[in-house]
Amino acid sequence: MQYGDYYYPLPANEPVLSYAPGSVEKKRLKEVLKELKSSKIDVPMYIGNEEVRTGKLSDIRPPHEHQHSLGKFHAGEAKHVTKAINAALKAKDKWAALSWENRANIFLKAADLIAGKYRPYLNGTTMLGQSKNAFQAEIDSACEIIDFLRFNVHYLSEIYRQQPISSPGVNNRLEYRPLEGFVFALTPFNFTAIGGNLPTSAAMCGNTVVWKCANTQVFSAQMFMRILKEAGLPDGVINLVFVDGPTAGEVIFNHPDFAGIHFTGSTGVFNRMWETIGKNMNLYKSYPRIVGETGGKDFVIVHKSADVDTVVAALARGAFEYQGQKCSAASRAYIPSNIAAQVKKKLVDEIKTMKMGAVEDFTNFINAVIDEKSFDKLESYIKNARKRNSGAKIWVGGHCDKSKGYFIEPTIIEATDPKYITMCEELFGPVLTVYIYDESKYEETLKLVDSTSGYALTGAVIATDRQAIETAVNKLRNAAGNFYINDKPTGAVVGQQPFGGARASGTNDKAGSALNLYRWLSARTIKETFVAATDYRYPFLLEK
Repeated sequence: MQYGDYYYPLPANEPVLSYAPGSVEKKRLKEVLKELKSSKIDVPMYIGNEEVRTGKLSDIRPPHEHQHSLGKFHAGEAKHVTKAINAALKAKDKWAALSWENRANIFLKAADLIAGKYRPYLNGTTMLGQSKNAFQAEIDSACEIIDFLRFNVHYLSEIYRQQPISSPGVNNRLEYRPLEGFVFALTPFNFTAIGGNLPTSAAMCGNTVVWKCANTQVFSAQMFMRILKEAGLPDGVINLVFVDGPTAGEVIFNHPDFAGIHFTGSTGVFNRMWETIGKNMNLYKSYPRIVGETGGKDFVIVHKSADVDTVVAALARGAFEYQGQKCSAASRAYIPSNIAAQVKKKLVDEIKTMKMGAVEDFTNFINAVIDEKSFDKLESYIKNARKRNSGAKIWVGGHCDKSKGYFIEPTIIEATDPKYITMCEELFGPVLTVYIYDESKYEETLKLVDSTSGYALTGAVIATDRQAIETAVNKLRNAAGNFYINDKPTGAVVGQQPFGGARASGTNDKAGSALNLYRWLSARTIKETFVAATDYRYPFLLEK
């Protein structure tokens, strides 16, 4: 029974703590890091009301210190995916029938728990498990996940209030039903907030979820799951499994109750999943919702009027925060010839000040890339750029060392060919490639920016000339789903810059806005006529 129209007002974004010397939050975070690192955690899968331990153990190791074990997690197999689906379907009716305000308040409580006592623990597991420095963890695993939970509650309350008009003698209403079946959430390593948002945004709408996180994100994922449980999330609403992608896909995409996928990851994986879903359409009860944010080859186009210091700061931060392991990271930059020498000198000097090492040392700006596979891939691109006649040269960085952790120096490559491989392919690491263009050929270079990559996630223009800014905005309209003016192309904030791109970068369903939540709802129109017609004849049939 519904006893009121419960509306949740627009929240404020969670304040970002500074972790400045002498701050309370810095002291507490260091204590928690020490605690987490000294413990040896045993992580089960969370399926229904069970903590499932298979005995098939995999190590959890910090990328910046791969000889150290933080603990182990229990890997599953196909039968555990089936078990998770069954648990989700079993929980579905009761969860969907729960009053909206009580569903919502579970997630609001989770947000408050993260903002309070669990803040250093979610940040700490993110730092150690995914090699993020304190600030990168704070804006991700504290602030962004808190914002996702609070803002999504607000957006959903607004959606529920949207109702059609009614004519005299008629009442029309919309029911916003959850999807018919279960939702599959497949999440990446690089953002704990994405790992939290993909399953909870669907669950908030009354859906039940099978969640598979990246193996390299298990440490923070299990912490988030524990927080949800403490907040009151019922058993079976979100089921966390640790299986490889093909195993999960084989079971999920062949199940008749598969209702949708919420995905962040590579374009290739997303394309293959879409193809499989398409081939299996005859199996499903309804057309599955396919929502994906995939890759990026994000650009910064610099105009001849640009302020040099603005350019340097945007590239230093945009390319190298979190080791460039953001799908929004600045990966290619186009610099005009008139300021290229100044930009090069100042940017190289800045890069040389960046300290690299373990996350426990808060003076380190750069930490490790996520694993050996990523390290080897990035090293191969750097080695190729060093080759004679490669069409590229290295401005700064390029040293790679995986003896203790997967460390790659922040690296800048200058390409003489604008279609050089690192100008085109997504690298996902601390490597920026620049191309110096003739300052008089700005509009031609805009065409180059638009056509070089199949991605369209983020991009930026840096200029003081207003006409140049407007030209870039217009010419690059379809080149980026998130476009920045005189800023780095990273750092989207929930409620402020809804995030997502098109082309090969995904379905552009804008996480951090109501647009994403519509995808996890299936509206039903109900018309009630108060005094029904009793004769089929319309007046036009009468003659005199």
